[in-house]
Amino acid sequence: MQNKSVRHCYYLEMPSPLADAQNLLSDLIARYSKRVDYLMIRLEEAEGTDILLRGDKVETLSVGISIGGHIRACYKGGWGLSCFNQLATIEDRIEEAIAAARMVGDEETLLAPIDPVQAVCILPLKGTDPRQIPLSQKKQLCDRYTELLKSVDSRITTTSVRYGDSAQKVIIATSEGTLIEQSWVDMEMRFAATARNGETVQTGRETTGSRKAYEDLTDLDEQVKSAAQRAIAALSLPPMKGNTYTVVIDPILTGLFVHEAFGHLSEADMAYENPDLLEVMTIGRRFGPEELQIFDGAAPEGHRGSYFYDDEGTPATTTQLIKDGVLVGRLHSRETAGKLEEAPTGNARCLNYHFTPIVRMTNTWIERGKTPVKDLFTDIKEGVYARNWLGGMTNGEMFTFSAGEAWMIRNGKIAEPVRDVTLSGNVFQTLADIEAIGDDFYWDESGGCGKGGQNGLSVGCGGPSLRIRDVVVGGET
Repeated sequence: MQNKSVRHCYYLEMPSPLADAQNLLSDLIARYSKRVDYLMIRLEEAEGTDILLRGDKVETLSVGISIGGHIRACYKGGWGLSCFNQLATIEDRIEEAIAAARMVGDEETLLAPIDPVQAVCILPLKGTDPRQIPLSQKKQLCDRYTELLKSVDSRITTTSVRYGDSAQKVIIATSEGTLIEQSWVDMEMRFAATARNGETVQTGRETTGSRKAYEDLTDLDEQVKSAAQRAIAALSLPPMKGNTYTVVIDPILTGLFVHEAFGHLSEADMAYENPDLLEVMTIGRRFGPEELQIFDGAAPEGHRGSYFYDDEGTPATTTQLIKDGVLVGRLHSRETAGKLEEAPTGNARCLNYHFTPIVRMTNTWIERGKTPVKDLFTDIKEGVYARNWLGGMTNGEMFTFSAGEAWMIRNGKIAEPVRDVTLSGNVFQTLADIEAIGDDFYWDESGGCGKGGQNGLSVGCGGPSLRIRDVVVGGET
């Protein structure tokens, strides 16, 4: 893959929207920074739309605007955070953050160094900005997709359609001289249909997102109908017979797996705070076959986890986590990088000004392999082919995912479809059990990641199809 990015930035020597805020923030930083080891002011302006339809009922129909900010102060390793939504109170909030940091600080402040930067960065849209579309038109789009879901079959009993868009502009100023303005627009839609036949109930789901254009959400008829069609089809399918199988998963499940099962374990705060996990996630340890390459990064352009600078002002990077099957990297904030004596990776992110930045994934993917997809099924006497996802959960290194649709594999061929398929296992053992990596690849832009109470952070994930041996497949016993 090409891991290149064009930075649509201009620098503060040029006239910019930061001009009005620059003097205020610079003055505040100069006045207060001597009392702490590190001081950051983050200002944020956001506006967005949220629509939720359940059947014919409108549960949410709103347009919101928020303006606020937070102060982060660090003193002797102790952090203070103070949030506000009235600029007139900013000096009081600075005092609060400094007082909190000085109250808890009793160690050494360790922040991996970065070069200060002054820049204005805009993530460009390639089509219509959703802010130009009236709320009534967005509601009509949701109505149309609701009717599509219901029109598939009379056995569809429940539908839901959700639309969301958000535009954010963030200004970051630090005591090290960084002054950045960054803005972007994000969009997402989710669809679900539940079908019932007597006591049998099945659900189909689809999710999509974009940071490119409103038009990316307006031509989804086939994707929407497929959610309802899968729910109907599953009513008459035989349930899966639980056992251990060789499994082939499609790129969407691969993306979910690499994000949920492996990506979170690569976040350095998880490892730093858990000595046992840090020992397991030892750099240089082999986790998979030589063909396995895993990356995370906000630098690749155009994805929902892409940006120019993280919420600490660290430039976006592409970090290789696994190279040739061996662990070679992890994801960092400046603090975790400093404490582990590693390089910062630009992965400190916060959902909005109410939260402090923590280590988060951006776009996470497994690189495409060399095996033609049809050859992934070769020589599998009895196995399972799983596509898409309904849901899942992780607990440390253990995971369980529900497939959106699945088929048996018999004698190297895709055979009869089955329902109620769950895939479970230990992530480290599963990586080791990868037998082949497909030559296909797909980016899933539907992700909304949750961690530390910050739910719905935009991410991307992707990968090729995978063949994995000895997967525990749940179903009817």
